[in-house]
Amino acid sequence: MAPYIFMERNGIHIIDLYKTQAKIDEAAAAVSQLAKSGKKILFVATKKQAKDVVSELVTKVNMPYVTERWPGGMLTNFTTIRKAVRKMSNIDKLMVSESYKSLSKREKLQIEREREKLEKNLGSISDLSRLPSAVFVVDIMKEHIAVAEARKLNIPVFAIVDTNTNPNLVDFPIPANDDASKSIALIVGKMVDAIEEGLNERKLNKENNVEEPEEVVEEVAEDTEEEENKDERRPRANRRPRKPVAKK
Repeated sequence: MAPYIFMERNGIHIIDLYKTQAKIDEAAAAVSQLAKSGKKILFVATKKQAKDVVSELVTKVNMPYVTERWPGGMLTNFTTIRKAVRKMSNIDKLMVSESYKSLSKREKLQIEREREKLEKNLGSISDLSRLPSAVFVVDIMKEHIAVAEARKLNIPVFAIVDTNTNPNLVDFPIPANDDASKSIALIVGKMVDAIEEGLNERKLNKENNVEEPEEVVEEVAEDTEEEENKDERRPRANRRPRKPVAKK
């Protein structure tokens, strides 16, 4: 974190806010582009200071979030998580069916408790039908399992990094105090605004039948790469033929 630290006073490291602002702008631009492309960003914040703030802000843009315990293997073993989500939807269907009314009070109570438990852990990701395109993490020390899973699957990680962490573990580090709720609210709020801006642009492009520029850029890059590969395989016209070497 040395490049992001302005000075040290009484054993406390003070973060350079100019660099924080620059990193916020960089992350916001990337997040906006992901939202514009219709991608999902998973927010992870299970610490006490962040969970309520994150859930309140992220709900506005309909993005998935985890504010309770991180379910191990949520990314690396995503199929199992999807089974649990389907189980929750099956319970919902059962609770409105006629057969549910005929169950005893004890059986109804067991089903309701199971539903509450699933809702608490997985309710915020019930709409996540595939792996997220990016993960936003508050406190990479506490959420080290989430960061490790994302890195294993090459999923870009955006994160608030404090002076006691390693910013090289994430793709888009934002140096800031990850223990202050106001600091977390400010940064997550900026990300949510960027996502909202990207979603609005996507909606506008759909209405005007405008193609996504990102896909066009990728296609042009692929075509250029193919042409370069062809040039590499093409024989040189002025190359002299090698003289045959007599065998001893």
